[in-house]
Amino acid sequence: MKIVAIIGSIRKDSYNLKLAKYIQNKYKERMDIEIVTVQDLPHYDQDIEINPPDSVIDFKRKVADADAVLWVTPEFNYSIPGVLKNAIDWLSRVEKVMIGKPSWIMGATMGTLGTVRAQQHLRDILFCPGVGSPLLPGNEVYIGTVHEKIDDTGNLTHEPTIKFLDMVVDNFINWYNQQLT
Repeated sequence: MKIVAIIGSIRKDSYNLKLAKYIQNKYKERMDIEIVTVQDLPHYDQDIEINPPDSVIDFKRKVADADAVLWVTPEFNYSIPGVLKNAIDWLSRVEKVMIGKPSWIMGATMGTLGTVRAQQHLRDILFCPGVGSPLLPGNEVYIGTVHEKIDDTGNLTHEPTIKFLDMVVDNFINWYNQQLT
């Protein structure tokens, strides 16, 4: 299964990027995950949506070619980061490459609640008509106090979180396969 992981943070040492890399490595025998960052995308502009820059064309192609999307997002001011919303705006226009493409969401933050509010907003966006992405239900991954659960090399060290991720990955693969039938 080919998955594109879209990271909602552009920070070099982003915990969400580290989480995506951890998932990519730990489950590489079960999923081919390509990590896609959003920092090269210009602000969405309807004036150029028909003839967008190469960064947008490449981004949309990677998403279109994937079987599913893993969204990995921090929480900014109780919502998703603007760069992630911008990326979704590009995906929701012209070709609308997200319609029908299965998604799942994870997020990590140093706060105690994980990314609960951001993920709720992201769910609302993923269900809008221009995106229309089916979403893995009931497997929310909110990794709070991530700085205490990940080491300097980017490996999760918190056993309950690792076991939970194992379960969610199993659930996603099973749910994805059910979507095909």
